[in-house]
Amino acid sequence: MPSVEPGSFLTLHYRLSGVNGQDIVNTFGGQPATLSLGTGELSPSLEARLIGLEEGVHTSFDLPAGEAFGEHRSDLQQWVARKLLDKLGDPHERYTVGDVVQFPTPDGSGTYAGTVLDVRDDGAVLFDFNHPLAGQAVVFEVQLIGVL
Repeated sequence: MPSVEPGSFLTLHYRLSGVNGQDIVNTFGGQPATLSLGTGELSPSLEARLIGLEEGVHTSFDLPAGEAFGEHRSDLQQWVARKLLDKLGDPHERYTVGDVVQFPTPDGSGTYAGTVLDVRDDGAVLFDFNHPLAGQAVVFEVQLIGVL
């Protein structure tokens, strides 16, 4: 049986859940996912759990708080002035707590997201740029269907 190596192309079902069992992502009820290791589609710690697994295996891993998506960092919570938000996006956009907003990277080659935590009267918005699962323990269940 082929086994997962760095750079492998995979077809798999996977489930990512909190320790309380609530699904965050679950492909088992639908189409399997396809991905290439090393391209950033999964976090490095999730990819590391796949290395060495053989095609056909069905297993799960408990990842402690902070391992899968890093520790929650308070320095990644930042106020962004309304003037900058207007420049980067729609000047008529209204932000509410819980909104997830996409921002362009400084070099324009990609995007990153922030979750709205607070909005001031002057229009400035407090964003949390941590991964939504930063600092949380997760369970990663995987069924490897194909390994190339």
